Amino acid sequence: MAIQNAEVAQTFNELADLLEIQGANPFRIRAYRTAARTLIELSQNVADVIEAHGKLYEYPGIGKDLASKIEEIVQTGHLQAFDEAAEKTPKFLLDFLKIPTLGPKRVKILHEKLGIKSLEDLQRVAESNEILKVRGFGEKTRAEILEGIKKIQQEQKKHVLLLEAEEAANLLSRYLSQAPGLQKLEVAGSFRRRKEVVADLDILVTAKKSQPVMEHFLKFENIAKVISKGSTRSTVNLKSGLQVDLRVVDNNSYGAALLYFTGSKAHNIALRARALKRGLKINEYGVFKGEKSIVSAKEEEIYELLKLPYIEPELRENRGEIEAALKGQLPHLIQIKDLQGDLHMHTTASDGRNSLKEMALAAKKLGYAYIGITDHSRRMAVAHGLDKKQLLKQIDQIDKLNAEIQGITILKSVEVDILEDGRLDLPDDVLEKLDYTVGAIHSYFQLSSQKQTDRILRAMENPHLRIFAHPAGRLIGKREPSAMNIEKIMKAAKERSVVLELNSQPERMDLSDILCRMAKDLGVKIAISTDSHSVNQLNLMKYGVGQARRGWLEKKDVINTLPLTKLKQIFQSGYD
Repeated sequence: MAIQNAEVAQTFNELADLLEIQGANPFRIRAYRTAARTLIELSQNVADVIEAHGKLYEYPGIGKDLASKIEEIVQTGHLQAFDEAAEKTPKFLLDFLKIPTLGPKRVKILHEKLGIKSLEDLQRVAESNEILKVRGFGEKTRAEILEGIKKIQQEQKKHVLLLEAEEAANLLSRYLSQAPGLQKLEVAGSFRRRKEVVADLDILVTAKKSQPVMEHFLKFENIAKVISKGSTRSTVNLKSGLQVDLRVVDNNSYGAALLYFTGSKAHNIALRARALKRGLKINEYGVFKGEKSIVSAKEEEIYELLKLPYIEPELRENRGEIEAALKGQLPHLIQIKDLQGDLHMHTTASDGRNSLKEMALAAKKLGYAYIGITDHSRRMAVAHGLDKKQLLKQIDQIDKLNAEIQGITILKSVEVDILEDGRLDLPDDVLEKLDYTVGAIHSYFQLSSQKQTDRILRAMENPHLRIFAHPAGRLIGKREPSAMNIEKIMKAAKERSVVLELNSQPERMDLSDILCRMAKDLGVKIAISTDSHSVNQLNLMKYGVGQARRGWLEKKDVINTLPLTKLKQIFQSGYD
């Protein structure tokens, strides 16, 4: 999926803000803002212009220097000049820019005149009226700043990984199912859309009477604080910090409420616009034609009223799903039952907690036809990685175990480190004895985009590399994705029949949903794997499948939906 003009323009505008705070040359600042306006008004996508002739500098307000920066953003997703400016600007000043009434000049004044170094400082001077002593800051501005701070604080509420949210949701669902008179229950919001991080849980229920359900809910032992309580809606904070909203809705409007509270906001806005063109109004209470309520007990009924097929929750991000629905081109999203095996897992031979046999038997119990054993290579000393001799020994063990266990096939593999220069950590004469090789980066995450890209491309030149594991190298909330030209890497993967992994570990979820969609559009095949380090982690596959569905992936896009014979053909001959 090519980067959009608006994204490049946003980068330029934000860079201009940073430079203005720093007191940079006004002409330089103006140049970025002018280029941003040009990009917004441009009828062609900048990526297409670059691919066609690359002469962006011919457009008004875009010189050769800015054209090269646009090309850098399109190719890498990053702009080094922006990163450098951000490093020189205290993070709290960047937070201030999120307040609509505070532009770069005002942020600079507040920092210099009042020594404000945090949102808490800003809130204090605004509430105490001290801010009114600064020229240009009146009562209206003070009120707008306080409102802006409130919105930022709401946005900063605790986000948790989908795994943690699911644990809380399951516990709450089991508890609420015991409430008197409860009929239906669904956890909506970003949780239902299977986003990788969740800020809160929106629980919808129907019941014979709402009050007994609310009373039961507020007795839940993991509640740390009751924020609000009412007869049909209550909000609490759990001890984990996660916020939970419980709503009791009418059976006749359940579908409308579920649609509304599932979101996303952008998807709902698009649906409402479509409804208005048909003389309808949609909100959380139902569908209305004038004052008349139309039955909306099910989501499917609402989509039908809008002349649309049902759109799965994971697709509801206003990323083209409505347009695809109108054309009859919605994807047939992959399901967990489509998977026939797991191609990335570890045993006690490296840093796993279960033996090779235990992993195989656990996978067989899940109904898998095959698994791939991918213990680490020697470079990962901290994970007790295997050297050539140890890997050859494991190959023999797998042969013996395959003869012993019926009903599942163990494939021979290894998670080999991609070294800084792009070489693989084990020699070809041992890699050629495997069914396939998984390559991964576990070091030098901070290389420049060019060096990281070249490193990965060189690794892909090795004919034994078949799967590139957790490609972006991110750890959610802990480590940002490595800088790289991901589109160039994906195109090379397609040319060389290298499969990209969607890693199901909840703290990785790598590939992201956006990158899954990009891979699909470019014809790159995906392997959804768990990267399991114990038998219990084999069940993490559902998180990878949820991410795949958000990325529009279908059964045909994922290699481990194939029977073993066809999978081996891909490893031997490629997938083109």
